Amino acid sequence: MIETLKKWDEEFFLWLNSHHVDWLDPIMFQISETITWVPLYVYLIWRIFRQDRVNAWWVLGGVALTILAADQLTSGFLKPFVERLRPCHDPRWEDLMYNYERCGGLYGFASSHAANTFGVAVFLNLKLKGKVKNLGWLYLYAVVVSFSRVYLGVHYPFDILVGALIGAAFAWLVWFLIVFIKRELIKRALK
Repeated sequence: MIETLKKWDEEFFLWLNSHHVDWLDPIMFQISETITWVPLYVYLIWRIFRQDRVNAWWVLGGVALTILAADQLTSGFLKPFVERLRPCHDPRWEDLMYNYERCGGLYGFASSHAANTFGVAVFLNLKLKGKVKNLGWLYLYAVVVSFSRVYLGVHYPFDILVGALIGAAFAWLVWFLIVFIKRELIKRALK
């Protein structure tokens, strides 16, 4: 069963990766770069402080904790444990796939980009629901960044899916933890 899923994942990767267009290559490379999104992060921080100043540090701390946990699980544990080669490091795909600019580390399962971007999207949508409007577009941001990794030849689709699920799971966990801690602090303050 695992071999069948792996085969489907590889075939889907080769199909997706084969649909690159030359003019889109540098754009997808930039989308994949963290520095590209600094203006977005600054805008989000500004919006968080503007709309919910009282809870802003809770929100930013939750985002940081979500990213830290998701990134450590994917990069610090899963990649060296699973040791699944990135497509661009796998000699089987040398003449079959497209890789733009660079490949990254040797192993790719699971995607840290997907874990981090989906973690941010899920956490902010949970924590700021009803306080900051129209944050649903963060899911599109996460999808685009994650897809860029397949487009560039550095991740398989399953790497992305598992990374996204890890990010979403940590977002829910951190959100619950913050809600619980704040509730307990309020209870103690009222005693």
